[in-house]
Amino acid sequence: MNTRFDIIVIGAGHAGLEAAVASARMGKKTALVTLNKNKIALMSCNPAIGGLAKGQLVKEIDALGGVMGKIIDESGIHFKMLNSSKGPAVQSPRAQADRKYYAFTAIRFAQETTNLTVVEDMAVGVKTKNGKITAVTLLKNGDLSCQAAVVTAGTFLNGVIFTGLHRVPAGLAGDLPVKGLTESLEKAGFFSARLKTGTPPRVHRDTIDFSKTEIQEPDMVPVPFSYSTDSIHRKQVNCHIVYTSETTHEILRLGFDRSPLFMGTIQGAGPRYCPSIEDKINRFSDKPRHQLFLEPEGYNNVEVYVNGFSTSLPGDIQERALRTVSGLEKVKILRLGYAVEYDFFPPNQLQHTLETKQVKNLYFAGQINGTSGYEEAAAQGLMAGINAALKLDKKERFVLERSEAYIGVLIDDLINKTHDEPYRMFTSRAEFRLMLRQDNADLRLMEKGRALGLVEEKAFNKYQNKKEQIHRIRAKDLGRRIQPAWFNSRFAGKSTALQQAQKIKDLVKRPELKLIDLLAAVTEETYSEAAVSEVEYNAKYEGYLKRQLEQIEKFKRVEKKKIPEEINYREIKALSVEAREKLQAVRPENLGQASRISGVRNADISVLVVFLEKYRRMDVSRET
Repeated sequence: MNTRFDIIVIGAGHAGLEAAVASARMGKKTALVTLNKNKIALMSCNPAIGGLAKGQLVKEIDALGGVMGKIIDESGIHFKMLNSSKGPAVQSPRAQADRKYYAFTAIRFAQETTNLTVVEDMAVGVKTKNGKITAVTLLKNGDLSCQAAVVTAGTFLNGVIFTGLHRVPAGLAGDLPVKGLTESLEKAGFFSARLKTGTPPRVHRDTIDFSKTEIQEPDMVPVPFSYSTDSIHRKQVNCHIVYTSETTHEILRLGFDRSPLFMGTIQGAGPRYCPSIEDKINRFSDKPRHQLFLEPEGYNNVEVYVNGFSTSLPGDIQERALRTVSGLEKVKILRLGYAVEYDFFPPNQLQHTLETKQVKNLYFAGQINGTSGYEEAAAQGLMAGINAALKLDKKERFVLERSEAYIGVLIDDLINKTHDEPYRMFTSRAEFRLMLRQDNADLRLMEKGRALGLVEEKAFNKYQNKKEQIHRIRAKDLGRRIQPAWFNSRFAGKSTALQQAQKIKDLVKRPELKLIDLLAAVTEETYSEAAVSEVEYNAKYEGYLKRQLEQIEKFKRVEKKKIPEEINYREIKALSVEAREKLQAVRPENLGQASRISGVRNADISVLVVFLEKYRRMDVSRET
């Protein structure tokens, strides 16, 4: 086996696949190290992609040339646009996948990528020289030399699985944990901690009485994730909803004395926004029931994922409790739910590029950074792979601002805030979310992806056509007037009648009117739904968007106020003790970043502004 590579990616989950494909397509000889080459991008938990805010991440990944959107478009079996009744800024696409076919498709993407070699082995250490990564040590094949490395080890670092009082070292069910890599990184100067996550049981489809469930239908017309996908015609399947009961909760409580969560066996913090079922009934004891989603894992897969029933309780309790749920009285469990505890490395040890501060050309991405979710992992992997390749080419780094993308929000939050639980993306985390919609990710990011060499011609041509149509509608059609006779006959009883001709750009602001209907009065040109929707959104929300743009400009001005690298925050006595510690640890690049660091108060920023002005004057006087 070849032992020399430009970039080595450790771990072939969703982060690892994106990192490896991106770096290889950017011309770097890349090795993707995985324990099992048949489990690349395996959906180890929920077989779904997207969701609130997560859907935006997937669309951004695709706009930059990543592969997650393409894979789910090929393997999705239940597409749904969430929040479709609400404003476009909070709408998000989500899709259930055929779990096995998703992994099969991901493997195909890896195999078809030029410059990419999949290596089936376990990474047990890293080697450095003069503060720079030089090699990755594998359990079976020894050292692979490299110029850069991306660690995307997921939950495998010293992973332990818990089911009741039973515990077993494992990264995921059926897979060995990774031993040695954490310890090697700690020797290189990093510090680690522990987190936990969990998964619910899988049950046999044929043992569910679907007549007692609520049907959750997919969208009639599935909306693709990838800009390369024209449409989706694959058969779509239903999901189903059931509910726990007070009887369910009583049985679950019988297992509390064998719960690793309550017995203190698990030390790592779990996701507060996605608690286990035992945590739910303990914290929300006043709730008589909880909603569960029965989500199929594939066309020909009999496993059904019981979303909402994540648990580490003993197997006998899991089975008894599930059988009290209406529709699941005769259910057969195929795989028990479990919790997994693993090592992660707090991400304040990273730069915005996801390169580590301690070791040059070494990058961390995914759950190793304390995040949760396939989408968050994939976004980080893509950014790490891109930046590793750019650095080897001695090109400018690639960083997205909070005002540009959810990916920018994700990474900025990770490196600046204190995390005591796995990080998950929400729309509420993005202060500029009116501008960061799922349907305009191409307009925001595709030219950047094309410049990196990652966006294929078909998608880019589609983007250019959309952009040209948007320009034509704005330049030619919005200023045209609609006559009262046509309008009043067309919209009688639906909208206030016109007394005189009005411009389309004014009429479209009426909430009951659609731009596509108004355009019919002035043009026979056919526009794409995507182009019309973009123009309509900007017209209807013009006032809100104007204020958001003003906020973005203010944000950018603060971001431009750079902080010299050599500043020693410990010497600025006017800062609070906590601010000195946090600023010295993170070493922010600008005032904007400094203001977002956990523990740094407004008063500390005021002190820093005064100090930087004095520092600048002293610097100028030294030069003269």
